[in-house]
Amino acid sequence: MDLDDYRRHSPYSDPGRHGGLLDAVSPDFPTVAATARNVIVHYRAGGVDLPVDRLEEVNRRWVDRILDTDQSRFPLPLAAERPAVDRVAGCCRDHTLLSVAVLRQHGIPSRSRVGFASYFVPGWHHDHVLVEYWNGDRWVWADPELDPAGDWGFDGYDIGPKAGLFDSAARVWSAYRAGTIDPEVYGVSPELPIRGDWFIHDYVLLELAHRQKDELLLWDRLDAMTDDVATADLTLVDEIAALLLAADDGDLAAEKVLADRYASDARLRPDSRVESVSPVSGSVSIVDLRR
Repeated sequence: MDLDDYRRHSPYSDPGRHGGLLDAVSPDFPTVAATARNVIVHYRAGGVDLPVDRLEEVNRRWVDRILDTDQSRFPLPLAAERPAVDRVAGCCRDHTLLSVAVLRQHGIPSRSRVGFASYFVPGWHHDHVLVEYWNGDRWVWADPELDPAGDWGFDGYDIGPKAGLFDSAARVWSAYRAGTIDPEVYGVSPELPIRGDWFIHDYVLLELAHRQKDELLLWDRLDAMTDDVATADLTLVDEIAALLLAADDGDLAAEKVLADRYASDARLRPDSRVESVSPVSGSVSIVDLRR
């Protein structure tokens, strides 16, 4: 993919009939991020108790469906303030996807990056999704969930990849394979058992999918994913991680190999359907991705 590919919507980021709402949002990142936070509230960490019957909104995988839900409650511009309890239930992936959708709507190359953030809980690396956008000179990592009014101690809208605040899944996997990290402190939450080497392994595959503009839910399942690295094809994920890191360093050949591998290996991507495990109910469903 080149910059022009990332200017164009994916099926996930396409706002459909809601394009005018995105046109009205200024594409400077602080405004984009504030808009995403105004429309979406984190279903677990948003600081409000959401009605149980609304938690399944986290499975609104497409921006047009997210905006359908929002507009059913607030038929207003996206800048008009919504009470937090009435925002669409989502997570970091959704804040990022809506931000990417606004940027792409304005022709700004952008994509989502899957990895782990170390700035929420000391000593813990939460699974997380950031925006990466082209500012005309370089790719910038930015976290739309972070309110700049918070005391973060760093610029959440320009998180350098060398700062140790956010590491891509590929970088974390490479560190795990080198024996330099403890995989048990990488996962969903210190209180939950969803963590460890298998989890990092699967996030490398999610990172690849998002880079190829298949902005999957974090609980979607691909054929190459595993619940036990002892039975997984580690060579496959080693190769993908190495290619992702090389592509991040500007290796265009690695970028092309990634695209070719993704297109040719059905284990790495969803086809017309994907298996999804709801984080709310635990129910397993087969979702038709054809729009």
